[in-house]
Amino acid sequence: MKFRTRLRVTFVTIILLPLVLTALAFITIGVYLVNMQQGFSLEALDYAVMSDGLKSFINTTDEAYYVLLEQAQKDPAMLEDMEYLEMVNSDISRRTTYILVRKGDEIYYTGNEAASRVIFPKLPDYGEADLGEDSGVYYDDLEKFVKQIDFTFSDGTQGSVFVITKMNTLISKQLLIDMFIAILLILVFTSVMLTQWIHKGVFNPIDELNAAMRKIKEGNFDYMLQTDAKGEIGDLYRNYEDMRLRLKESSEEKMQHEKQNKELVSNISHDLKTPITAIKGYVEGIMDGVADTPEKMDKYIKTIYNKANDMDKLINELTIYSGIDNNRIPYNFHRINVSDYFGDCVEEVGLDLESKNIELNYSNLVDPSTVIIADPEQMKKVINNIISNSVKYMDKSHGEIDIRILDEVDSIRVEIEDNGKGIAQKDLQKIFERFYRTDASRNSAQGGSGIGLSIVKKIIEDHGGYIWATSREGEGTCMHFVLRKYIELQPRAAEA
Repeated sequence: MKFRTRLRVTFVTIILLPLVLTALAFITIGVYLVNMQQGFSLEALDYAVMSDGLKSFINTTDEAYYVLLEQAQKDPAMLEDMEYLEMVNSDISRRTTYILVRKGDEIYYTGNEAASRVIFPKLPDYGEADLGEDSGVYYDDLEKFVKQIDFTFSDGTQGSVFVITKMNTLISKQLLIDMFIAILLILVFTSVMLTQWIHKGVFNPIDELNAAMRKIKEGNFDYMLQTDAKGEIGDLYRNYEDMRLRLKESSEEKMQHEKQNKELVSNISHDLKTPITAIKGYVEGIMDGVADTPEKMDKYIKTIYNKANDMDKLINELTIYSGIDNNRIPYNFHRINVSDYFGDCVEEVGLDLESKNIELNYSNLVDPSTVIIADPEQMKKVINNIISNSVKYMDKSHGEIDIRILDEVDSIRVEIEDNGKGIAQKDLQKIFERFYRTDASRNSAQGGSGIGLSIVKKIIEDHGGYIWATSREGEGTCMHFVLRKYIELQPRAAEA
């Protein structure tokens, strides 16, 4: 659930739930108190009076009424005794209930002087309120309920005793206490319920996220958080998982990169030692006079030159690798005629292959006018690296390398195939990875840094093409790469 929705639900719950529960509590307590009353039949009272504690009303009004009624029946003379009347009035539990004694048309006694002056003119005359013991008179304008007892004074004067109760104060103390406790419990229940809901829906997930973040801080990228929650919490969990996976991937890539760099340094160091050792050996031979004939001297110098070229190639590979790693390979694209360019490349590499007793075959099946957009120098690296790789792993006494240029309608496909020892199928998909060598032994006679084909793949892809390999062990390997043709748009013929 979204935070905004959760806040709305909380806001509505805080308002509605206490109101509903308070209403239910009020009705329940009111019904309970009404059921406690017995024999109360005042039709003149409204529901407010009934809901304000009838038991308290009965105990207050009828207590004094029945005492005075019994006294009027047994000994009316006691109703003339001021001390007795004062005692009865003081025994009434409610201060808003009091008695008033009328003698003739005058107030003989009253428990509330100020209130009596207001209601006295409206009180029924002697004999007019003979409504039975369980009835009374309600004055709506004064909110007073009156019960009347008629008697005769000892001197023969007609008299009446009135028990007067102010109706708007009939809320019993017990009801107030019950309602206060009920409202308090309702508020506590609402608070606890909402607190638990918010805690479970917000704070618990946040605590889990904090724990997960601490794991990330400690370098533990395997601590997973899974949830089906919707809204912001679900988004946080999913964002955490995305972040964790990216950090884990980045960490693994960093470790792999560091491992590869160490391997590269080790490979380059190993491969540099061989030509350096050879150069030193031949230079020492020259210095010691071993090359004592022009033929030997020429052989030694050529060997030194070739070894120096090998070192130069290794350093160039390292430079190119650095450019690939920083995505900063410099390109200088031109429109290149395919036939002319690859014809020159074949002629250049053919001389070197001939000296190594490797036969080079070349066929061009594309139109002589076919043009591509490429960097001549970087494309030459592609061809040299592939051929160098073929030469490196050639295991036949008579090697063969075929270069074919094929037409693919909108593209050209270049195939460079050798008859070397081939590549196992399990290794075929990995040969373009950096530092991958099918022969992992550093004692391999071929050596190599393991980044030649990764450089080839990077250059081809930067030219908008793609490359793959096919091979059979013992028969040879074929490298295929595809480059798009350059098609010049022809201007539309002018309309007649």
